[in-house]
Amino acid sequence: MDADVIVVGAGLAGLAATAELADAGKKVLLLDQEPEASLGGQAFWSFGGLMFVDSPEQRRMGIKDSRDLAWQDWLGSAGFDRLDDEDQWARQWAEAYVDFAAGEKRAWLHAQGVRFFPVIGWAERGGYNADGHGNSVPRFHITWGTGPGLVAPFERRVREAVAKGLVEFRFRHRVDELTVTGGVVEGVSGKVLEASDVARGVASSRAEVEDFTLTAQAVIVTSGGIGGNHDLVREQWPARMGKPPAQMISGVPAHVDGRMLAITETAGGRYVNRDRMWHYVEGIRNWDPIWPMHGIRILPGPSSLWFDATGKRLPVPLFPGFDTLGTLEHIASTGYDYSWFVLTRKIIEKEFALSGQEQNPDLTGKDIRGVLGRARGGATAPVQAFMDKGADFIVRDNLADLVRGMNSLTGEDLIDPAELERQIVARDREMDNTFTKDLQITALRGARNYRGDKLIRVASPHKILDPKAGPLIAVKLNILTRKSLGGLQTDLDSRVLRTDGTPLPGVYAAGEVAGFGGGGVHGYRSLEGTFLGGCLFSGRTAGRAAAKAVS
Repeated sequence: MDADVIVVGAGLAGLAATAELADAGKKVLLLDQEPEASLGGQAFWSFGGLMFVDSPEQRRMGIKDSRDLAWQDWLGSAGFDRLDDEDQWARQWAEAYVDFAAGEKRAWLHAQGVRFFPVIGWAERGGYNADGHGNSVPRFHITWGTGPGLVAPFERRVREAVAKGLVEFRFRHRVDELTVTGGVVEGVSGKVLEASDVARGVASSRAEVEDFTLTAQAVIVTSGGIGGNHDLVREQWPARMGKPPAQMISGVPAHVDGRMLAITETAGGRYVNRDRMWHYVEGIRNWDPIWPMHGIRILPGPSSLWFDATGKRLPVPLFPGFDTLGTLEHIASTGYDYSWFVLTRKIIEKEFALSGQEQNPDLTGKDIRGVLGRARGGATAPVQAFMDKGADFIVRDNLADLVRGMNSLTGEDLIDPAELERQIVARDREMDNTFTKDLQITALRGARNYRGDKLIRVASPHKILDPKAGPLIAVKLNILTRKSLGGLQTDLDSRVLRTDGTPLPGVYAAGEVAGFGGGGVHGYRSLEGTFLGGCLFSGRTAGRAAAKAVS
């Protein structure tokens, strides 16, 4: 045996599993097809958002949350409807995760030095009935230090284990097969790729140097999802969400290719809920890209007016930040793969945040003075850079010029300036009273009842065509690939299951490749702040279970 356990994938789930194995005194080989510069995987690039339930931060902000309310929200969003089959374990994982988020999750991370921004974000607000999709209260806790700050303690634990001789890194090792003898997975084989010194996230060479075969008592697969493989995204695109987009941009690096899903399936594991996925509708092309088709997601406040490609306002409750997949399904039904925000300078200064650690240097760099500057007004430097250089941003002093810019950008005269003006004027008339029939206005006024939103997230209500709020801004929004919601079906010990429901001997899975637990812990929809947390919870579970199982 080359090790007690082989971990395939050095992202957050892989680091969490490896850290737990090392704490148990097990010898681990941690493999990844990318160079060492990409240690931490997608989590490093993230905003660092985590869902907690009834946290001290929530209570200080006057938010009343509970485990029961969170579970109600989860079930309303997940919509589990395959309980006798593909959702059998996913629902059990979901309940375990909500218990974790309402229980030891925060204390466990806090003990490792992780800290959190005091203002809680309100993602996926829903807009349906109380038992429908969405978060009833703000739960999106931003890690102080964003993604790198969350990766750091797990990388530290693993590197300490390397120094002790318990863990060995094997970068540039691409796994092509789980080796099976007598129905038991006993290791992995594949190709060593040529050395690469490319920067983190940059596409690396796939030139092969030599073969390798490694053996262990157990293998933990933590290789991520399919978001960088647009062909596979389109192949698995669910019919309920319409025709797959002809054009998409990537919210993840190219190496997020989904290869290990098919490889584990070939070895006998079961891949479930492959038609469930999570892609964003507020993607903008990065003016300074790192990976191919690199896109950034806007994390919007609720005030921007949202129009489809033809200039029709999106229906209730498809407001910015309310229902990601509901909006995606609607956009797909229009026959186009993009949409538009129309807003004012006043809105963009207060409401636009950009996903990703590199787009938030103040939070990532733990710069208190920089973070306080957000409350003083003005667009952040990264947002201003997109306004100045982003291909999808149009800034004009009047609506007629704005519409000309929108039509020019797409090369199609789909937007009638008179009709767009009619809709905006109709909305603006509703601002003359504190009461209104426009539910988006009701929603943004309601949001300002939460002091976190009023402080740094939701602009004071105003008319879009008020010159004092200008200039006017239009943003072309692209479909941005991000997450697989389905994956390898696992039991509550993270053991990969076969089609007959029995464990595939010797194989565990965690993170996105396992649907963040059970083959699809989120069901059809996410509450946000649950992807990184799902990697941590399932990675920890897999590491602890494998440590107990190996001699």
